[in-house]
Amino acid sequence: MPGATVIDVPAAVLLGREGDVRSHVPAGAEILHAHYVVARPPAGVAFVQTLHGNLAAGEALPPNTVFLSWNHAVRHGATTFAYNGLNPADFTFRAQKNDYDLFIGRLHSVKGYRWAIEAAKRTGRRLIVAGGWRPSFRRRIRYVGDVDDARKGELLAGARCLWMPALWDEPFGLTLIEALFSGTPVVGTRRGALPEIVTPDVGALGDTLDELIEGSRTIETRSPEACRAHAERYFTHITMAEQYVSLYRNLLATGALGPGRPTPYTIT
Repeated sequence: MPGATVIDVPAAVLLGREGDVRSHVPAGAEILHAHYVVARPPAGVAFVQTLHGNLAAGEALPPNTVFLSWNHAVRHGATTFAYNGLNPADFTFRAQKNDYDLFIGRLHSVKGYRWAIEAAKRTGRRLIVAGGWRPSFRRRIRYVGDVDDARKGELLAGARCLWMPALWDEPFGLTLIEALFSGTPVVGTRRGALPEIVTPDVGALGDTLDELIEGSRTIETRSPEACRAHAERYFTHITMAEQYVSLYRNLLATGALGPGRPTPYTIT
């Protein structure tokens, strides 16, 4: 990619099974930013790592950790975070929606896919489920399995809404902003970072399945243009890069990363 030099590092080194990642850091580097746990942080260079999941209770927090949202940071006793971001050009915006709801993601209980299915049963709406293994569904619930980027883009752009009924504390939830970039509003729970990302203008949040079903009944009133504009304002790859650069500069200047910048509707 322009402006970047790619250095191949063996997976065994990245995972700490052999060798040392320090031997692969080029001379003159100011920052080493890892997106996995580094067993031995390198000496002589400022070190940062982004946590993409949730730590287990009692698990030690690695040094200079960057979380994915305000909620993600606070739950781990920290304040440093940078929101994920994506390139809007990678997503197809469509104002005219088809007559189906969409769930896309791992078919794990914490992702709440069973809530989406139950809602479809109660409301009689068509639901497309993408991802994971194949369960047994009723006639109006269509399973399409794992999808590539092109098919995922089509599904997101055409959906009446995306269901994100998370039953765990989502650190961020990339599918949320993928939907918003596609002009598709979100129906989800108030778990984890969802309230930081989904406002009433671009979706409906609730604490129970009944509240989500009720919110889904009027989800068409959200403007696809407002969904896209919201994601472009707060969750682009450029915004994410700017947040990280700010954290890098803080670390180099003060020895500490400093806090993240929450969206203005985050309840802190």
